[in-house]
Amino acid sequence: MWHAHDGMGWWMVFGGAIWLLFWGSIIYLFFQALIHREHRHDGPGDPMDVARHRLARGDITPQQFEEIARHLRPPAQSP
Repeated sequence: MWHAHDGMGWWMVFGGAIWLLFWGSIIYLFFQALIHREHRHDGPGDPMDVARHRLARGDITPQQFEEIARHLRPPAQSP
C-alpha cells in the first residue's frame, strides 16, 4: 500500500552523498589544522625582522626604523 516496499530509491543516493560530504569535510579540516600547526610561529622572531616587516607594511617611517635599529644594535666596544 502506498509503495511502502519499493526500496529506498533516491534517498539511498542522497544519503551516501551526505556521508561522503561529512567525512570529506572532517578529513579536510583535520589536514588544515595540521598545516596551520606546522606554519605557526611561537614568537614574533628577531626584533630587527619585526621592525623590517613593520617598515615594509608602512606601520613605521624610515626615521622610526633607524631609531629602533639604533636601540637594538649592540653597543660598540672601545679598543
